[in-house]
Amino acid sequence: MFEDLKNQFFSELSQVSSNEDINNLRIKYLGKKGEVQKLMKKIKEIPPEQRKEYGKHVNELKKEIEEAIKNKMEEIKKLEKQKAFERMWVDVTLPGARRKLGHNHPVMKIWREMEDIFVSLGYEVVEGPDIEDTWHNFDALNTPEWHPARDEHDSFYFDDNHLLRTHTSPVQIRTMLKKKPPLAIISPGRVYRRDYDATHLPVFHQCEGLYVDKRVTVGHLKFTLEEFARRMFGENTEIRLRPSFFPFTEPSFEVDVYLEGYGWLEILGAGMVDPEVFKNVGYDPEEWSGFAFGMGIDRIAMLKYGITDIREFIKNDVRFLRSY
Repeated sequence: MFEDLKNQFFSELSQVSSNEDINNLRIKYLGKKGEVQKLMKKIKEIPPEQRKEYGKHVNELKKEIEEAIKNKMEEIKKLEKQKAFERMWVDVTLPGARRKLGHNHPVMKIWREMEDIFVSLGYEVVEGPDIEDTWHNFDALNTPEWHPARDEHDSFYFDDNHLLRTHTSPVQIRTMLKKKPPLAIISPGRVYRRDYDATHLPVFHQCEGLYVDKRVTVGHLKFTLEEFARRMFGENTEIRLRPSFFPFTEPSFEVDVYLEGYGWLEILGAGMVDPEVFKNVGYDPEEWSGFAFGMGIDRIAMLKYGITDIREFIKNDVRFLRSY
């Protein structure tokens, strides 16, 4: 009887492989209703002279089962620990995971390049809010209410007096209101207009510049733009100034650059700051003069990298971005 139960226990013990299994086996043999307890209850059926020997065998069997279960639990614990180590193990001799590294967007590369060029010329980089009021965006820049640039179908208005800025020139106004001349600043940033085709986006990027000092002339403007063009497009790059009109400059110019394979291309607008703009910010136009210019960062990137559709910049096609 004892030997049969013992053999049965060890046979079942050999099949155990988890803590749950060993716990179930312990309950089956050592629990309150387990096999060993059943043997203990039978002691009253044993003749008195045999009870001592019977109890001895039951206790020996119980101890043997307890010891076997304890050893099995230790064995299972070691196995589980070994499996955990195996899951965590890393072969340090294997090559590492190859992660693709990101890089600056082509527009951001040109943005940074522009900043480097003008900072080296003594300009300060300034920023302003994307949401502007009409006074800073238009009125202070000598653009009256009847001007076509203020039409609702060209700009993103929130109400009659607030809109998403249509250029970064308001930053120049805000800077002049805070600082006295002389000053030299550029204001790169996002701007917003209701356009969308191969050469226009509703959200694009401009870099505008302003230089104010005494006795500033068109010659200073031309030198600055020539220096910028040479550093951006190559040492032998030529520019030309064509008469134009902008509300906030007088005289005003369209500025072309000559690029091999393209010919003459218009890249920016510029001019001498209109005296009315100086009056709006409290500068005396009899004492101070200056020039301003503005260019599309996206357009410069298109010319420099030979991109024909500006919409490629916002598609986030990895194949396209990887090329630049």
